[in-house]
Amino acid sequence: MGTIISIINQKGGVGKTTTAVNLAACLADKGHRTLLIDEDSQGNSTSGLSKSVDFEKSLYDVLLDDEPVENAIVKTAVKKLHLLPASIDLAGAEIEIAPLPDRESLLKKKIESLREDYEYILIDCPPSLGLMTLNALVASDSIIIPIQAEFYALEGLSQLVKTVQVVSRRMNPRLHILGILLTMFDGRTNLSLQVAEEVKKYFGSKVFRTVIPRTVKLSEAPSFGEPILTYAPKSKGAEAYKKLCREVLKRE
Repeated sequence: MGTIISIINQKGGVGKTTTAVNLAACLADKGHRTLLIDEDSQGNSTSGLSKSVDFEKSLYDVLLDDEPVENAIVKTAVKKLHLLPASIDLAGAEIEIAPLPDRESLLKKKIESLREDYEYILIDCPPSLGLMTLNALVASDSIIIPIQAEFYALEGLSQLVKTVQVVSRRMNPRLHILGILLTMFDGRTNLSLQVAEEVKKYFGSKVFRTVIPRTVKLSEAPSFGEPILTYAPKSKGAEAYKKLCREVLKRE
């Protein structure tokens, strides 16, 4: 049965989508059948894996129009990596989902059967702790929390951890934190080093040994609709995500 991992942080701009796209690509490159689900209405994971973002079906159709999930999944240029794309329609999905029965379990019911088809299913969550993120938590086995190596890195994290604990206790006893990932790291600055120390003090062994550097290539890759693995395979960013992939496989 496949493993479902959500990439989550209610703060935007922390490297969440970059991590979702590139970790998914690295898992597929290792030979694992992998699916990336884009749950964010901005569709950055979708555009990060495809030059086209105009798909006939999307996650919205699966959640709210009873479209079979298999009909919305598309292939990517990376072998063994598939995508369940987002669309702008997801922006209003929370309002439409709110009155439904079992609203927190909607995504789980739609994707549970995919565990037989994929070894890894990654969910790129929106930057909020709303209903869409709650659906991802209920559907997942574990989460990865990317944290930007900047001053306010730990701000709001206690609320996120508390939410995970509540979901684990009440709705999904499997759910746990797989790891905390430092992103946009610059080892030349005292600030990055201080933030790393604070995060390790707070989370201990949950912090991945891999850190994701701040690099131009990682910023450029999405505009070409490619993961770093194909855009700049020998870059520092590519090496970092390959290393993260190895750590994730060891922890699972």
